Amino acid sequence: MTRMSALVKVDSKGRITIPQPLREALGIDTGMYVVLLADVERGEILVSPVASRSHNIYEFEIEFKDEPGALAKILNVFAKHNADIIASKCASIMRGETAGCTIIVDFERAKVEPDTVLRELEKLDITNIVKYKKFETY
Repeated sequence: MTRMSALVKVDSKGRITIPQPLREALGIDTGMYVVLLADVERGEILVSPVASRSHNIYEFEIEFKDEPGALAKILNVFAKHNADIIASKCASIMRGETAGCTIIVDFERAKVEPDTVLRELEKLDITNIVKYKKFETY
């Protein structure tokens, strides 16, 4: 695994500049979108480039039983419909009991609408809460 890091300054409009070596390494070009996924409790932001220029991107919040194979069941629902997972952040909430994921999904090439995926996720024997919203583009 190759890791890179940089210390950047936030300007008066809240913008940051991603240094050129990082942009090149991640394939980020001018005009391209990146997904920002913030973990407020931990004070972290995950930045993930989006190769597609799609505006058909959704954020799924899923709470489920923390058991072996549970995450695989969830991801298989997205995969079988050709929904492209751009970024995800998952963690145990109560080890062995509850886990949660935020999953950013591009539905540009998906064979179904997000409602269909939502219903299938809700039917799984491991999900407690499933919700989604259209991803905000700025």
